[in-house]
Amino acid sequence: MRPLTPEAQQVINNLAQRYGLSVDAVTTLLQAVVQGQGTMAQFNHPELGGGGQWMQGGMTMVGDMFNYNLKNMVDGLCNELAQLIATSQPFQTAPMNDPFQNSGYSGNWWPSDLGQPNSSGGQNNVRYAYFSYPRRLAIEIDGQVTIYDTQNHQIGGVSQQQGGNQSLTFTSQYGLVNLSDLPIVSSPNIPQFTPAPTETVTEPISYQTEPAPYQSPPVQTETPPAPPVSQSADILTTIERLAELKEKGIITEKEYRTKKAELLARL
Repeated sequence: MRPLTPEAQQVINNLAQRYGLSVDAVTTLLQAVVQGQGTMAQFNHPELGGGGQWMQGGMTMVGDMFNYNLKNMVDGLCNELAQLIATSQPFQTAPMNDPFQNSGYSGNWWPSDLGQPNSSGGQNNVRYAYFSYPRRLAIEIDGQVTIYDTQNHQIGGVSQQQGGNQSLTFTSQYGLVNLSDLPIVSSPNIPQFTPAPTETVTEPISYQTEPAPYQSPPVQTETPPAPPVSQSADILTTIERLAELKEKGIITEKEYRTKKAELLARL
């Protein structure tokens, strides 16, 4: 994880003192919240009950299933950390002598509107930068930058094989994914679409001598919005996690069925 800004480090120190935790525990949880794009976190730290999971507005799971004080503490801390990364940039920007920078994009090689990446790196003639909030992955090959939509993937690492950008792979919560499977948002090889000019046609004014017969307006029916794809995926991931805990004997069959019914009711 990149170094924190002095302001963010002070916030982390204050949270650690207020919650009675070490700075390392709070920093570990911050990294998990960042990886979960501010809406969820998967963490593992002895002060937090070992392995656990947090979902914003949803269920909090810790190793000690019935330690409700610990659950409430983790939930409150994760919400404050999510607020921190939503309202400020907690990480320091790369130094100006960073070999992966140039002057083409306001000090960075990626478009400036993407902000600061969660992770970046490169080797040979290929560089990458991952941005969790706009869900974008920037790839630069021989000075040409292509932007990909990462969809629901939370990228944890990128690796390169011989053969160019199509051989790039990355790891996410869904496993190993090829770069070629991601949709391209912008690329120097894709021409920009320019709409053809439209002609303005003046219609002759017509006068209606008799009023049209009254027609009652159609009845509007509201269709409840479908849950976002990311929310559905998070719920299914949580159910799978519950099933693993049940198989390991951490929770009972009754607890598993109760939590599963609650989650499925949100779909």
